[in-house]
Amino acid sequence: MPAPAHLDPRLLRAFVTVAEELHFTRAAARLYVAQQALSRDVRRLERELGGELFVRTTRQVTLTADGERLLPYARAVLQAQDDLLAAAGQARPLLVDLNSPGLRTARRVLHRARELAPGHELMARYESGLTWAAGELLAGRLDASFGRFAGLAPALRAGLGQQPVRHEPMAVVLPEDHPLAALTEVPLAALAGETVYAGAGNPRTPEWTDLARSLFEGRGIALAPPAPLAVGEEEFQRIMSRTRHPILAVVDFPPLPSTVLRPLVDPIPLSPVSLVWRKGMVHPALDTLRRAAAEIAAEEGWLRRPVEGWLPDPDIVVMAAR
Repeated sequence: MPAPAHLDPRLLRAFVTVAEELHFTRAAARLYVAQQALSRDVRRLERELGGELFVRTTRQVTLTADGERLLPYARAVLQAQDDLLAAAGQARPLLVDLNSPGLRTARRVLHRARELAPGHELMARYESGLTWAAGELLAGRLDASFGRFAGLAPALRAGLGQQPVRHEPMAVVLPEDHPLAALTEVPLAALAGETVYAGAGNPRTPEWTDLARSLFEGRGIALAPPAPLAVGEEEFQRIMSRTRHPILAVVDFPPLPSTVLRPLVDPIPLSPVSLVWRKGMVHPALDTLRRAAAEIAAEEGWLRRPVEGWLPDPDIVVMAAR
């Protein structure tokens, strides 16, 4: 078996996990990846090494002689990597952007990760939007963030990894005396003729404004023009109370004084949330954060897309990549 110049540790971890389980479905579950992605990684490793590592039949998976020889060396490499990452993890915390303090999806994932790995320090940051956070991730000033990955520019996406976390139903924030505030749910058609605020002009959140623009198109809903960029919850509330525009939000949006939050329906627009990190970044707590996201998504059914759900085509592709 020829030795390649470089081996991606991810491929070795895929190989070792399959070798321990001798079952691709169970191995994929352990690694929190799709079985197809795991199979691709194993095949790629086999191509790079120039030999078969497993004998696959419809009934069982077994190691080849080459696989048996590789296994102890692969375990030694991964153990050395884990030891290195553990040492690096003691040197600095994992910096996790939650977008804003009141949003619950990212906060729940962070709290679960802290429970799973109490020995690691995971520190929250608040960068308001994924576009802004992506630049910080690529510069090494942040380690992970959450948001709409398909809304990023291709140049940003090229340097980032992502894991789908949630199809979060969208909602609208209304002044409490707005005619639609009496409804328990607001049909999208009822917003025709309204001007709705969705962050237009905010350089931190163009991915959110783009999602709103796609949703409003053809429905008679106007996108509110840029408002003064408000920093902090109090300033945001002050500006919104002056304009009195309905605000496009998500169902977990924090309450604002003198407003009501109403889910949107017919169809149910979805906000696609991914966990995002810099490609090639090494930190032991990142694996824990990914595991926490996968656990909660499975428990809560976050990745099930309702039949009546609305999502742009590029987001459907991104959210299926798991």
